[in-house]
Parts: sequence; structure tokens; C-alpha cells
Amino acid sequence: MVTDMVMKRSVTVRSVTAGEFKARCLRLMDRVASSGRPIVITKRGKPVAQLAPIRTRPTSLRGFLKGTFAVRGDIVAPLDLDWDAERS
Repeated sequence: MVTDMVMKRSVTVRSVTAGEFKARCLRLMDRVASSGRPIVITKRGKPVAQLAPIRTRPTSLRGFLKGTFAVRGDIVAPLDLDWDAERS
């Protein structure tokens, strides 16, 4: 029986019983690999293990933050503010 558990910081984690994990292991591994979300395996209602995806590190630093930030608006255009750099 697949259930949802709420962990710290309001993150919902799927959980399965040990018997169901044994019966559907390969299917659950594929689900974790495709979704990137871990699954907690329980035995007699208590969490005993966690199936989590492998996080691979980029081979280069170039582009490792791609998709992390979004540019909103024109970041190059001058601002309509009067200011003096030498004023204290």
C-alpha cells in the first residue's frame, strides 16, 4: 500500500511497506529515477529505509546553475534615478 508521509518542511514523501517494496522493487526504482523524489520503506508502520535517486555532479562548473535563476525585466537598461557617486 503506497501512502504519503509528511516530513519536515512540509515535503510529502511517498512510503511503501516492505512487502510491497519487495514485490514492486524495479517499478519503484524506475519511479524514483524519473521523478527524483525519494520513497520511504516501512516495516510494521515504522520507517526503516529510504530509496532515493543518485545525484550526479556536473563534470564542469560551466552551466551548472542553468535553469536556477530567471531574469525578470531589462537588467542592462539605465535606471531613471539621479545619483552622485562622489556624494557621501
